[in-house]
Amino acid sequence: MTYDLNNRTAVVTGAASGIGAEIALVLARSGAKVALLARRAERLAELAAKIEAEGGRALAVSADVTGDLAPAVEAVHAAFGRVDLVVNNAGVMLGNPITAGRDDEWRRMIDTNVTGLLTVTRAFTDDLVGAGRNGVADLVNISSVGAHGTFPTYAVYAATKAAVTHLSANLRTEFGPLGVRVTNVEPGLVTSELGDHMDNPEVDAHLAAWREQVPPLHPADIGDVIGFVTSRPKHVNLRQLVVLPTVQV
Repeated sequence: MTYDLNNRTAVVTGAASGIGAEIALVLARSGAKVALLARRAERLAELAAKIEAEGGRALAVSADVTGDLAPAVEAVHAAFGRVDLVVNNAGVMLGNPITAGRDDEWRRMIDTNVTGLLTVTRAFTDDLVGAGRNGVADLVNISSVGAHGTFPTYAVYAATKAAVTHLSANLRTEFGPLGVRVTNVEPGLVTSELGDHMDNPEVDAHLAAWREQVPPLHPADIGDVIGFVTSRPKHVNLRQLVVLPTVQV
């Protein structure tokens, strides 16, 4: 589905694949100019070419949300001007029991899922506040149902997503009065590359079995939700959405 996002300028992190790529496609097909941020330059170039072939406008910006974003912000501004829609989608999920002591994975998840989200938000705060004064501005954070549940071997991942959910609620108290809508989206099981970087065969097998029992959503389902959320009238803020496969409880 497409929505009315003409004259909007968006940044989508983690846009190289999965949910991020589908969000970018929906926004572009709805008329927004979309800056694609992720580490994999080749994937971004392919997605940008696809969007442009469909008549949309896209900019591929290779960037790591855990690093210096100043060059990325400069590139976005040079190409598209002020940003009024930011989707913090970049994230990593690494499952292992706490007893494994994988502090390397803990740091990676915290740095990407929490600190990276804050870094991106800070980088575009002035843009969003400026846009919100006279028009529509959106900050969308992709969290997870893991923010509320208990999932053995995913304790640190779930904790980072709980932080995102709580952070979103608190950011709304600051951004809302400035005209910036804040939306927290918590997907359930989704077919994506999110779990592809785990190195524990037992955890991998459990995730695969769960996906057999509960057919996951497609990333395009989440993209559709973001298109709907960000196309609402200025006075409407859908602040919290949980998006699950029908059979997931």
